[in-house]
Formats: sequence, C-alpha cells, structure tokens
Amino acid sequence: MILADLLVLIGAFAVAGMLLAPLESLHWWATRGIEEVELGPAPSSLELAASRPDDGGPRKFVVYLSGIGAIGAQDVPQEEVPFIADLRDRLSGYRVIDDVFPYAVDNRSLTGERLLGWLWRQLEQARLKNPNTLLATLINIRNLMQLFVCADRRYGPTYNMGMAKEIHRSLVRHGHAPGSPDEVVLLGWSGGGQIALGAIWYLHAMGLRCSLLSLGGMLSDDIALARTEHLWHLYGSKDFLQASGQVLFAGRWPISKASPWNEALRDDKITFIDLGPYNHNVKQHYFDYESTLPDGRTYAGKVVDTIAEVLGPRD
Repeated sequence: MILADLLVLIGAFAVAGMLLAPLESLHWWATRGIEEVELGPAPSSLELAASRPDDGGPRKFVVYLSGIGAIGAQDVPQEEVPFIADLRDRLSGYRVIDDVFPYAVDNRSLTGERLLGWLWRQLEQARLKNPNTLLATLINIRNLMQLFVCADRRYGPTYNMGMAKEIHRSLVRHGHAPGSPDEVVLLGWSGGGQIALGAIWYLHAMGLRCSLLSLGGMLSDDIALARTEHLWHLYGSKDFLQASGQVLFAGRWPISKASPWNEALRDDKITFIDLGPYNHNVKQHYFDYESTLPDGRTYAGKVVDTIAEVLGPRD
C-alpha cells in the first residue's frame, strides 16, 4: 500500500511539474531577465591582450552540463565526480568547467533559496543514504520537465537565453574575454545535451562559436543546430533513453526533411559515435569504473578516451 501511495505521489508530482515547469524561466524573464541578458560594451584591445595565453592563441574550454539527477552545479551524482576529474587530466589543453547548473536559468541549486528548497534538501539527504531510493525520482522528474521547456518552441527562448547567460558568465570567470575567438565545447550528459544545444543559439549571438559533445543526450531538432559548429553524439547501443529523442521529437523523423536536425545531417554537422553496449545508468553505463569491456578498459575509461580523441589535434 505504501508503494502504491508513493507511485501516486510521484505521478501527481509529474503532472504538476509539467504544468508549472515554464513558470520559473518566465518569471525570471519578467522580473530581471531582459536586463541580465543585455550585452555589455565590447572589450578593449588591452583587455583582450591581457586575457590571452602566453602564446597569444585562443583558449579552449569544455563546459560540462550534468544530467537530470543533478541538484546543483557541482552537486551531481557521485558517479560523475571521478569522470570529471579524469576529463581534466586528459584534456590538458582545455579548461574543463563544471560550475553551471543546467536546470535553472539563474544557476540556483535546488537546495538554495527556493520555495521548495526544504523539499529538495530532504530528497538529497534521502538519496545520500540510498542512491536508488524511489523518492529521488522526484529530482529527475523536476529536471526532466526543464529539459522539455528548453526544447519547446514557445517557452524555450527565455530558458535558453538564461542558460546561455550563465554559461557565458562561467566562461568569463574562467578566463574568456568577450569577443575573443576562443574554442568552446559544451559537453552535455543526458538531459544536459539538450540544454547545451538550446543555449548555443544565444551563445552564438554573444560572439561564441560552439561545438557540442552529447553524451547519451536526449536531443531535439533544435534551431540552434544551424549555429552549432559540430555535434558529436556519443551513445550506447543499450541506452533507450537517448534513443527516445528520435521518437519524441518529430523534427528528427526522416519524413521531416526541412527540420533543423535533418538539415544538419545533410550538412554533415552531426557525427554519431557508437560506444558499444552501454546502458544509460544502473550498470555498464558511461560512468562505470568497475565493469570492463573486452579490450580491458572500463566503460568510463573508454568514454574519456573517445572524448580525448574527438577533441584532439584537428586541422
């Protein structure tokens, strides 16, 4: 009976979350969003020179955006922590940034100053005690609804402007000078893939040329594909969640020939990389450092190797 009641609660929460999901970004836009997304004056030549590396070349950044299990920018599921550390070790030519929360237009963690902050703090404590607790599903549902807001043609623009603003702020905090020709790669895991894609449209308007690495991402036919330098989609053959994107979003269907997705395919802007028999989570997934592949590498190790190969020296 308790399980049935819990499932009813989760179902009701999902319905309420679906109806209320756009309100956060709309409220942000109505109260302060217009002012926050206004671009400041272009940096002077002295400011640009001071921000450049010693060799005078552009800097390289990888911005990591977590999946729907995240509660804050750096309050992510524990399995992602060693993976991010490995990325920093392997991608020595890049600055790997992980201080952007993909599921809030103002970068506030769920446990911060929010009306329901007390609820998210309780759920986080429950998840720390038991990572597989059913109650943790409420976190996933809440963030999943924000993913659908991002992909929605009606509400997405406000959400994506806010997210682009936070990514841009993070890049500046880590050494990017606005207007400089730095290389920016957004690495979006799961739901973070779509959030990253939606933000690229507005990051391009800010003068940034961005590529996207989607790791098991549920991707839509977002118009930002037209402004994406390149999209690499890394996926597992057993990952049905990432595969659901090609079903849920009609613009990814082959019959939608004029959609942004199919136009990007025709322009060779999308590369699919099959990692092998990976699941989305639980076991033998992208962050699994225990299970090994036939070649002796761990599942997570192969993902890091593949990302390093993709971002290696290119002409």
